[in-house]
Amino acid sequence: MASSSTSTAFEPIVCIVGFHHARGPDVESWIGVPEGSDPATENEWPLLPFMALADGAHSTTEDFSYFTLRRAATDDRVASSLFGISCTRQMDSNDLINRPADVTRSTVQKAVVTICDSPQYFGQLKEKLSIVTKAWFAQCDFTDISILEDFQESLAKSFRDQEDERDQFFGLSLRDLIHEFKYQTLVVFKCLLLQPKMLFFGSHCERLCMMQFSLISLIPGLIRNLQDCADPAFNSYEDNLVRPTSLKTSERASLLSYVGLPLQIFGRGSLFGPYTPLQQLDLLADHDTKSYVVGSTNSLLLQQKDRYCDILINLDEDTITIAPQHLRSILTLTVPDRRWIDFLTGTVNDTWDESNPGRPKTLGYVGSEEFIRLQFEEYILALLSAVKYRLYTDSRREAHASKEGGGNSKAYSDVGGDPASEFGNEWIQAWMKTENFRIFNKFTDSHIFDIVEPNHPCTGGLTIEDVQRRLAQQVSELHLDERFNSGREVLGKHLADGQKKVSTAFNTLWADIELRREAQRQRAAEQRASGASSSSSTDGGRGGQGVKFPKAPDLSGAQASMQAAGQKAGAYFSSWGSWAAEKRKTGWRSGSGSAQSPPSVGSPTFASPRESKSESSVSGSSAWIDVSAPSESSGEKNESSGEDKKNVDRTSLLFEQQQQSEKKETPPKDFTQKESARVVSPEATSPTPTTLPPSSKILGTDSTATITSPRETCPELKKAGMSVEAAASAKPFTEEKPLRPQSKKDDGFSDVAL
Repeated sequence: MASSSTSTAFEPIVCIVGFHHARGPDVESWIGVPEGSDPATENEWPLLPFMALADGAHSTTEDFSYFTLRRAATDDRVASSLFGISCTRQMDSNDLINRPADVTRSTVQKAVVTICDSPQYFGQLKEKLSIVTKAWFAQCDFTDISILEDFQESLAKSFRDQEDERDQFFGLSLRDLIHEFKYQTLVVFKCLLLQPKMLFFGSHCERLCMMQFSLISLIPGLIRNLQDCADPAFNSYEDNLVRPTSLKTSERASLLSYVGLPLQIFGRGSLFGPYTPLQQLDLLADHDTKSYVVGSTNSLLLQQKDRYCDILINLDEDTITIAPQHLRSILTLTVPDRRWIDFLTGTVNDTWDESNPGRPKTLGYVGSEEFIRLQFEEYILALLSAVKYRLYTDSRREAHASKEGGGNSKAYSDVGGDPASEFGNEWIQAWMKTENFRIFNKFTDSHIFDIVEPNHPCTGGLTIEDVQRRLAQQVSELHLDERFNSGREVLGKHLADGQKKVSTAFNTLWADIELRREAQRQRAAEQRASGASSSSSTDGGRGGQGVKFPKAPDLSGAQASMQAAGQKAGAYFSSWGSWAAEKRKTGWRSGSGSAQSPPSVGSPTFASPRESKSESSVSGSSAWIDVSAPSESSGEKNESSGEDKKNVDRTSLLFEQQQQSEKKETPPKDFTQKESARVVSPEATSPTPTTLPPSSKILGTDSTATITSPRETCPELKKAGMSVEAAASAKPFTEEKPLRPQSKKDDGFSDVAL
């Protein structure tokens, strides 16, 4: 299709946009326009400063913004669209040589804007604009704009010398588009042909705009025919379009024009805004705006995406969201479509180079930008030919039905079935209702399938290769190897950290245990020291201050005293026995008194304490022995002497046995005198009392003689507080149990009167 336009050539112009602290974005000066003229006022560009300084541009050192402007109609030209590109930079205001008075902020932000009539020059224009803007900022003097004036003059000359037959796609990366969106690239492309409301969102303005230009550049020739994209009211392309009548197969442009390319996506009711500020939302919501492709860096549009778009392409998350349910089913890819885009995606991935994504790592043709464009061109040509073939067969079928037997309704024999169905019947039906199809069908020959074969590039049904390829692609999309590697690294790191933490915790616990043990040892040593000091300063085993500990009894002294007392008592009774034996030999002196019948020797009797004057303690029990005077008759005297001798011998034998038992059974060393006496108490032991014959007279000649208690005559026993019998009969203490202390009155001994 050929389009004739009456618009005159547009010389590129340059302007400077700055950010004023009070007015906001503002156009400061124009370069390349007649002096005194203001293109912004003449063409009604009130939003130009907001388009040049994109939202979020202050967060980057350098950023680019792409936008469209409306060129007003004049007497010698029709209204058309202009395209602008701005390079935004910022610098510290303190570095300025000539700092204006209105500069009150710490940074100065400005944009150099270039406006031209076609985006096909943007590839080389971007590189030049970046260099010039950086050099202008390096001057640190914004009043000197000579470098920008020279830049504008060079642009005008280079655009006039530009080849008309070659499209400049430098900087429009299709490889990035396919590498990021994979098979969904074809979904977005087919959605573009349906002319819905498409919204691109991204925080990086340059990438946001480049993705949109890359997408529309997939339609051959569309970049050079965007004169109606700035305003939904423009329709100059269709108004000046004529049907081609000739074809030069040797010329690519002639072939594309003959088959109906480019498909005019942006005609009446459509809008294209690579960067659209929020101030332009009213135009998007206008009733006359039926479709558009716009981009925004403001996240407020995401909150109202259901109102402003049918499909959302989020470049920050690399996701595509299709809102209408019917549009989802329409955009479902067929088997040939999926096979074709999988082949293209695999080619790009196989030649992907992280260091230079725009160029294949093989430096060859396969996988390059030109390779991708030709693949899409082949796809579109097959699509147009297949649709024209369907229309032709439908028309012939209707004609054959209306005129039976008339005409030849047989289609080409080498084309089986309906080739357009391989592109999706639902999508074909939806596309045939769009404005770009209406223009295509109106100005295109009905037999273009004679030139281009009406078959899908990857025609055919589902095969095992397709299944294997899809499975392999889905597995590769999962990135299992990368996940496993990262998982192993994370697991090893966590294990090392866990081992380190456990070791640290164990060492800390062991150190705490050692500290507690050491503290316990110190406390025990302090308690022993304080106990020893308190026991030495107290009486009776009671502490004075602090913790009181009972005084351990000293039994070694008591044992030694008891042994000494026992030895002296034995010696005393031995001398007493010798004295009694001498007395028996010489005879006992007779004493006065009434005769009494001698009591039975076998049944000795104990006297009452009131009847006796002597007291003695025998084996811990109290008893008083009353000895009566012997009778005057000699027979009775002899008998009594014999009885006395037996009693004395028995008593001596008793003490000798007790002394031997004491030697064998030695009491504990730390056994006190009082405790030993208490163990052998009157209540504990009750030996059989012994009474000497009443006829015996031991001391004096009285009828009733009293034997003096050994306790009274033995100073050692008296000092120890024990009787001879108790000392002789006391058993060693073997039980280890605390003893109740005795009072001074109750010393545990009793006197025995003999």
